[in-house]
Amino acid sequence: MKRFVEYIVPVAMTWFAAMSAMGAEEAGRKASWPEFHGPGRTNISSESGLLKKWPKDGPQLAWKYSPCGEGYSGVSVADEMIFTAGDMNDREMVIALNLEGKLLWQTANGEPWLGASPGSRTTPTYHEGILYQMNPNGRLGAFRAKTGEAVWSVDLNERFDAKFGVWALAENVIVDGDRVFCMPGGPKGRVVALDRNSGKTLWVNTQIEHTAAYCSPVVAEYGGVRQLITMTQKSVVGVNVANGELVWSAPFVPKSPQNALTPVFQDGYVFVACGHSSGGTVMKVDMAAKTAATVWYREDLDNCHGGAVLLDGKLFGCGCRLGGKNFYCVDFLTGRTIQLDKTLGKVGISAADGMLYCLNHQGTMSLLGVKPDGFEIVSQFELPHKPANSYLAHPVICGGRLYLRCEQELFAYDIREKQK
Repeated sequence: MKRFVEYIVPVAMTWFAAMSAMGAEEAGRKASWPEFHGPGRTNISSESGLLKKWPKDGPQLAWKYSPCGEGYSGVSVADEMIFTAGDMNDREMVIALNLEGKLLWQTANGEPWLGASPGSRTTPTYHEGILYQMNPNGRLGAFRAKTGEAVWSVDLNERFDAKFGVWALAENVIVDGDRVFCMPGGPKGRVVALDRNSGKTLWVNTQIEHTAAYCSPVVAEYGGVRQLITMTQKSVVGVNVANGELVWSAPFVPKSPQNALTPVFQDGYVFVACGHSSGGTVMKVDMAAKTAATVWYREDLDNCHGGAVLLDGKLFGCGCRLGGKNFYCVDFLTGRTIQLDKTLGKVGISAADGMLYCLNHQGTMSLLGVKPDGFEIVSQFELPHKPANSYLAHPVICGGRLYLRCEQELFAYDIREKQK
């Protein structure tokens, strides 16, 4: 009997370990982060079983891919593929990799942006086998995810007389049902809906007064209306996704014309912010009055590129206020400070499994634990140090991997908790 136990226990342990590894691998294949900020654009991953603390030099690097091209595009993950974009020579390229970091295909989506802060901006959006990606110059293209074959393209300048600011178009387009929504910002179409299969115009909104900012929208249901919520250069708006009607709008005029933050929306309350002491504010939407009233405003809670995350009533984000950068945790409904930190610097933020993932714009990667009274810095490691505003793509957590993109390089780290 003793010999049987001595034999069967190690065999069983090996079998369970193998099954666990197969389960993790299978979960990795099925994992999906199909668009900028993931499903619902909350920037909160549904991943679990992740490391709660990293080794001193960071989690294990699974692979690194280069060249991704010049630019700031993040990654999306779907159908066992990884997608990003970057400028290569005289074209902006959409790129597909497999889960092992090997190139599957790359295809052009127009000419590169050569103006202020040259390089790609947007992350490809995946929906039912098709990728949608907006070029900074105004070319919106649709491609087959498996092959990169072009399905259709629309010149937003030609069709809608697109109007945008000094940093070009930077919107990560969103798909809802059979429609692709985007904001050309032009007099022939401030916000528009296109048929996702053909690129045909379904409706245009010309009620909105202001031109396109650099904001990527969210879609939410409120007041009986499914609506697209986004920012223009000088306002926050809600647009009926069914017909393009402007259902509400409120002024938000920043001191710096950036307005790049994806709105954080919950139960009729919306948080928006802009950098360089423009501040951050929560508004309450009033559908009857067709506007939104300020609930609270704080100048120090500004935000350039880092994004914001709402967890259990606590709003996390990073200010870039002139004179000091605070990583903040505040009460969403009141703006009350829960905790501030000046050591992290300017970071892009994502969340998964009760942790915050914060990537400093020069290359420090931090893991934060979320607590009832705020947060604590648990682990940090250094990526190759770069000039300011190099690491602007937000961290992506998907399939047990942490994806970090900077310029030509895409890093994939294994952050799964190891089976004992």
